[in-house]
Amino acid sequence: MLLNRAGRVFVGRRKPKRSNEGDFGRHIWQMPQGGIDRGEEPFAAALRELYEETNVRSVARLAEHPHWLSYDLPVESGRRWGGKYVGQTQKWFALRFVGEESEIDVLHPAAGAHDAEFDDWRWEEPARLPELIVPFKRAVYEQVLLGFAGILAK
Repeated sequence: MLLNRAGRVFVGRRKPKRSNEGDFGRHIWQMPQGGIDRGEEPFAAALRELYEETNVRSVARLAEHPHWLSYDLPVESGRRWGGKYVGQTQKWFALRFVGEESEIDVLHPAAGAHDAEFDDWRWEEPARLPELIVPFKRAVYEQVLLGFAGILAK
């Protein structure tokens, strides 16, 4: 969870990767997320994934969510990628963005070394996050908000 100085959260609009991803309508906004490479520590992975999706490196660590959070991909959505993935377990961190907004580049993330995950971005009120994410991730976003409630209240 990347927070600006005003306490708003970075969300990116997901670029559809497959023809069946367009059916989520307004639920295409999400926070950056990604996988942990073998041997990588969760916080290092969070920083790497943030850079690979947003080009952002100027952050200060605020908190680590006390729990690992999981969701399952819905079978009916056809998003299980041939049975290779059925869901994800995530470790969440709250980070303060301390750079200039010109650093954010979702169209050419990681200085152009990675394909774009997002085609737009904005700062959003934390309470709105669950209504913006695809329904099968909503419970995770609600748990993230609960876990970081103390930070978000400041």
